[in-house]
Amino acid sequence: MSSRLIATPDTCFWGYLDASEQPVMSVAPGETVTIEAITHHSGDAPDLLMDDGIRAIWDGIAPETRAPGVHIMTGPIEVQGARPGDTLRVELLSMTPRLAYGSNCAANWGLFHEKMGKERITIYELLDPVLADAGGPGFPEFAKPIFGFDFTAMELYTLPGVISEPDESARQPFSRDVRVPVRPHLGVMGVAPEGGRVSSIPPGVFGGNVDNWRFGPGSTVHYPVFHEGAGFYVGDPHFAQGDGEICGTAIEASLDVTLRLSIADDLPVQAPLLRTDTHWYTHGFSGGIDEGVGGLGNAMAMAAEQMLKLMVDRGGYTMDEAYSLASVAVDMGVTQVVDGIVGCHAGVPHSILDR
Repeated sequence: MSSRLIATPDTCFWGYLDASEQPVMSVAPGETVTIEAITHHSGDAPDLLMDDGIRAIWDGIAPETRAPGVHIMTGPIEVQGARPGDTLRVELLSMTPRLAYGSNCAANWGLFHEKMGKERITIYELLDPVLADAGGPGFPEFAKPIFGFDFTAMELYTLPGVISEPDESARQPFSRDVRVPVRPHLGVMGVAPEGGRVSSIPPGVFGGNVDNWRFGPGSTVHYPVFHEGAGFYVGDPHFAQGDGEICGTAIEASLDVTLRLSIADDLPVQAPLLRTDTHWYTHGFSGGIDEGVGGLGNAMAMAAEQMLKLMVDRGGYTMDEAYSLASVAVDMGVTQVVDGIVGCHAGVPHSILDR
């Protein structure tokens, strides 16, 4: 069975995660759903990044309710039978761009804002405007930056959903023809967190704003469930991002995402666990980038601890064996440094982990 969740003011919530948010759809385990994921940066170039449906979300969700975070979520979706302690399996089947344009913001929360002394918007275009299923034949391989402008709509880019009215005189063409490999993925995805309402910005064991570019077509992500029905949501869609996301954002662009939701009885997890065609990835989160080596080290340690547990529990290694293999066969990386807390990941090839 397959269904579609259209993004509207009634099926989206903006800026927060909250277990009390009522589900807008209920699916049986194993059901396939196509979900419209909307970028909160559509206002950076509304002539290119907005259509009537996106404008309706801007008009229909009051600005004062877009807090305390920034992202637009579509959902939540109830997964029938999901219980606290279960693992939600999310198979990402395909992603299709809604529009052929995306925005990158060198923002006040970026790593080098003080050095740059300003905020800058750069608009990217998919090289092939004829859109097809992501990850398959016909999907554009590259995006290119076409123009940029200094952000002046307000003193700092702090208001979710701000619109920069098109000004051709301020739009400066990019200085050279460069092609960026497209990596469509979801920056935000996960389950309802424990406790009350929280900002959509910091990621956590519930998922949320993990910002791992590997959360794209062909991958499978596993989340621990904390509430009845899981409370699954998607948001923050991207065309491409590098590890670190240092200037503040990826190429923020709306996507239609087709995925399958089920319950993984055989794979208990304590934090987001990713499986790609080649690797398993664990994740860690800790501190802020302003904490320097300490915050980064704690996030990396959490990812490493999750990896060691995975190698023992799933791979069948002893802890001594796992610890040795992790040092010689596991790659550690910085997922992002701009989401309030640092995110790190650890990747192990299938050939090492799988029996």
